[in-house]
Amino acid sequence: MTWGRDLWDQYENIEKHTQSGLDLTERYVKFVKERVDIELNYAKQLRNLSKKYTRRGGKEELDSKFSNHQAFQDILTELNDYAGQREVVAEKLTTMVCAELTRHLHELKIERKGHLAEYKKAQQNLELSFKCMENSKKKFEKEWREAEKAIQQAERIEQESASTKADVDKAKQLSHLKTHIADECKNDYAANLQKYNTEQKGLYYIEIPSIFNKLQDMDERRVVKLAEGYRLFAETEKVVMPIIAKCLDGINTASSKTSEKQDSQLFIELHKTGLVPPADVEFEDYSQGIKPAGSDTAVNQTKLRIGKKGFFNKKRQKPPSLEDFSHLPPEQRRKRLQQSIDEINKELQKEKDQSVALEKMKEVYVSNSQLGDPNSLEPQMTQTCQTIHTLKGKLAKYEAWLSEAGGETNTSAINNNQSRTVPVNTSHNQDNFYEDDDFYEDFDDPLGQCTALYSFDGSGEGTVCMQEGELLTLMEKDQGDGWVRVRRRTGDEGYVPASYVKIS
Repeated sequence: MTWGRDLWDQYENIEKHTQSGLDLTERYVKFVKERVDIELNYAKQLRNLSKKYTRRGGKEELDSKFSNHQAFQDILTELNDYAGQREVVAEKLTTMVCAELTRHLHELKIERKGHLAEYKKAQQNLELSFKCMENSKKKFEKEWREAEKAIQQAERIEQESASTKADVDKAKQLSHLKTHIADECKNDYAANLQKYNTEQKGLYYIEIPSIFNKLQDMDERRVVKLAEGYRLFAETEKVVMPIIAKCLDGINTASSKTSEKQDSQLFIELHKTGLVPPADVEFEDYSQGIKPAGSDTAVNQTKLRIGKKGFFNKKRQKPPSLEDFSHLPPEQRRKRLQQSIDEINKELQKEKDQSVALEKMKEVYVSNSQLGDPNSLEPQMTQTCQTIHTLKGKLAKYEAWLSEAGGETNTSAINNNQSRTVPVNTSHNQDNFYEDDDFYEDFDDPLGQCTALYSFDGSGEGTVCMQEGELLTLMEKDQGDGWVRVRRRTGDEGYVPASYVKIS
């Protein structure tokens, strides 16, 4: 079924229907725009809410160590991510629905206007043809009546006895003339009538069906586009659903990470002083001749230690911070000393790794002088040696203070990562710097293959150039200094940045 064949006489209804469809599309675009405004406003409010309750340091930074405080911060982070997804929904609705439908709506309006103008022009042409046909018809009617009168007049004159032959001939000539004019008008009318019928048939069987079918196709395309807008309205929400679900799962995870026992234990560790409660006040027997002054002193000492705000409520200036933390309560002092020891151990391990790397590079230079001068590494190795010596002295000092405070050194995590001992050589004799000679037993054996991710010019001393995509032999892995030693197919060997190669 088509509009052109079945609705050829329903122009007004077709005009109203197509306009109603365009109005609906325009209303839907406005609806989506309002939804976008709501989403953006909602996202903005969520972000402001998250920002308002996010910790800003100070006392809140200390509280963040507790699991329930950290869980709340995690929830705020997830809420901020959730707000971002609402913004994604708004952006997709704007670009994929509003912008696309607005553009399509503009095109449909222009197309509809053109089809309606085409219909009106065809109707005007038919009306002009009809007027021309009507005029020729009226003219034919007028001329035929005049011809009939002329014929009747000629017949009457011919029958009258008083009429002369000249009068009869004149009347007959007039009747013949009128008849001829009437015949021409008749032929003209017949031609205009045929023309009109042909144009009318073309209009109602060809032009109007074509125009109405175009309008039908236009309206159906509008419906398809609008249906796509309806689908995208839900699809944009579905796209972000997995990410929103992850945000909600993150909130659930944050809630499950809270531990009341852990928070209580952490609170104890943060504020435990290690002090013992005050001893019982001794009985003072005045009957034995004890002076009251002693009793007053004991009572005053008790009042001094115990007050409304707890122990040591007497106002005093804060003691200066000492290197051995002796100004702190016993438990807090042990914790601070242990933290310092851990930090020193990390620095010491880092320096040891650097020393190992320098010694290995020196041996490479010794075995292949083209890679670099071994003596150029002496100042750096000496400096590293001095740093290790200083750190070990500092470590021994802090360990002594910790032992004095009644604590035990916890360096197992650091020691487990040490695969060799690097003694400090105060004489700076680099030849005997390392005790573990077995470390270099398989030093020159290939460790595998690697591929160059980027080109490297190898202009530095001890380095080697390589091209992007080049296959290399791995001779030495990264020892923490960010360099690996490789060998090219040409036999050239040297160091390249570890981030420039991919080990296979």
